[in-house]
Amino acid sequence: MELATFATRGEDSKGRMYSDYPNLNRSPFQRDRDRLIHSESFRRLDGKTQVFAYHEGKNYRTRLTHSIEVSQITRTLCKSLKLNEELGEAIALAHDLGHSPFGHAGERALQNSMKKYGGFDHNINSLKIMTKLEVHYPEFCGLNLTWETIEATVKHNGPIKKVTSKYLKNFNKQFDLDLKNFPSLEGQVGAIADDIAYNNHDIDDGFRAGFFTIEQLRELPFINNIAEAFLHKYPEHKHHPDLIIYAITRNMIARMIYDVMENTARNLKRHNIQTPKDARKQKTFMIDFSDTMKKDLKLLRNFLKENFYTTTSIARMDMKSQRVVEELFKLYSDNPKLLPMEIRHTIPQNGSDEQIAEAVCDYIANMTDIMALEEHNKLFNPLSRF
Repeated sequence: MELATFATRGEDSKGRMYSDYPNLNRSPFQRDRDRLIHSESFRRLDGKTQVFAYHEGKNYRTRLTHSIEVSQITRTLCKSLKLNEELGEAIALAHDLGHSPFGHAGERALQNSMKKYGGFDHNINSLKIMTKLEVHYPEFCGLNLTWETIEATVKHNGPIKKVTSKYLKNFNKQFDLDLKNFPSLEGQVGAIADDIAYNNHDIDDGFRAGFFTIEQLRELPFINNIAEAFLHKYPEHKHHPDLIIYAITRNMIARMIYDVMENTARNLKRHNIQTPKDARKQKTFMIDFSDTMKKDLKLLRNFLKENFYTTTSIARMDMKSQRVVEELFKLYSDNPKLLPMEIRHTIPQNGSDEQIAEAVCDYIANMTDIMALEEHNKLFNPLSRF
């Protein structure tokens, strides 16, 4: 497919931190995608919470299935906008690589525990995984991905004006990620595809878990319109809520994608975006929803917050999950000898409190939900034999 002038081209890549052999069969961004898919951290996403903890049910989304959904939406948008699909896919697959167990509850726990040392951010942890913690090659640590994939992953939420992470600060000195400017258009697509995916699969998961009914959901006018159109065409399925919820989420995803395409086209024209550099230098995202869609999304998020995210059972699981991570962190930090030998070896002899905390944070952040629960049980349950 012919790319637009503002798309990122593989031949124009800023390259990798370490020199690598050229590949005649795959573009640089295809190779990034493949390296990500074959990484241990990517496979571990199957055992990490999206909203529901892993052990609560295997039919709910995990970080892995979420990442796959984001990558599919990213490819659709990139193709429609004549952007680089291969780069977009790599960015989408990498965007949640650094998430801790138990979703945002686990992230809060690590943020609290690491407050003295710059805190914890899953985007920065993704950077650490991609550039240090995954070891596949004898010559260097990390996956040695292209600048473009790393840059967009770190700047998933936009430019970084203030750098608090020592790891990011030191890495940026070696491989300048242009932190004060926006990511590529492909990176911006990955970010908005993330929003599209989680808003819609949370409707699906929340409904299937019984947190709200179709009738409650239809109180949102834009969703009621979709349901009415479906039932007008298929009145015989009015007692089949599974089909109705599929129709709602399917239609909402399509509607959001078309909205982004149309609004982005207007933005690109209004700001005269001709090159990738033009997009980076803007003061706002070029890939974005329209104002009308933003209003609908605000209503949807408020609905999900009230009827799903803050309900008692979710709040209780969040509390327990956060406590598990915080207790593991404190125990390991106070007693580093309890860490596995391969983790202890990463701590310098007579390592400082900060070096110990960083090793503990890396270890916990890369656990799956079930691994964290099992470790907590082994260490805190007197009846455990391990």
